[in-house]
Amino acid sequence: MTEASSSTVLVCEIFGPTIQGEGVLIGLPTVFVRTGGCDYRCSWCDSLHAVESRFRHDWKPMSTEDIWSEVTRLSGGKPLTVSLSGGNPAIQPLGDLIDRGHGDGYRFALETQGSRARPWFARLDTLVLSPKPPSSGMACDLAVLGECVAVAGEEPQTVLKFVVFDAEDFAFAREVSAHFPALPVYLQPGNHTPPPADAEGHVDIEGLTERMRWLVDAVAGERWFSAHVLPQLHVMLWGNRRGV
Repeated sequence: MTEASSSTVLVCEIFGPTIQGEGVLIGLPTVFVRTGGCDYRCSWCDSLHAVESRFRHDWKPMSTEDIWSEVTRLSGGKPLTVSLSGGNPAIQPLGDLIDRGHGDGYRFALETQGSRARPWFARLDTLVLSPKPPSSGMACDLAVLGECVAVAGEEPQTVLKFVVFDAEDFAFAREVSAHFPALPVYLQPGNHTPPPADAEGHVDIEGLTERMRWLVDAVAGERWFSAHVLPQLHVMLWGNRRGV
């Protein structure tokens, strides 16, 4: 795991505008700031270029103003939602960036596995907590996840999002969400296809569709009528290509 200093953020890539491909903000025009570094190593990670230390020489330490200059260039200076992703963006010092963008009328969403609670979560507009299920090979600490919910407070829209590959993952999502009944839940089928070495971004769409159908049936069968079942829209449109 690599962390930036208090004055800089390790940035893997900044891209957009494109659409948010998953979760509560699906379909919303967005600029993405993807940070480098993560405290997890999920077995099916689709963003290894932002996670593994072998890519660290590609991550650029950037000041808040440098990041903001690029975001406003990409957005043409017109406010929109900025998605903070990774890796795990919660290991980076992003509070100043959020404050800087809010001053210009932009909104901020962050997605994290909920392994690090940060006071600046409360300054977000949307906080997506995505605890990693058993298929990831990682363990979820419910106490720390609860800390993330607590520090966020009532200001951001806080939701749970689960990647689901199989029945064990589905049971995990049910169990974790039961601890946080006030939080909306979003489920999406997992993508087994690893990131491509080429630029084509091929994905097993048939397999994803089958898992999506299974997930719909599982939610209906469990009478889990408060859950939202969504595809990974960006994967369906562009595969695993970076920068979209």
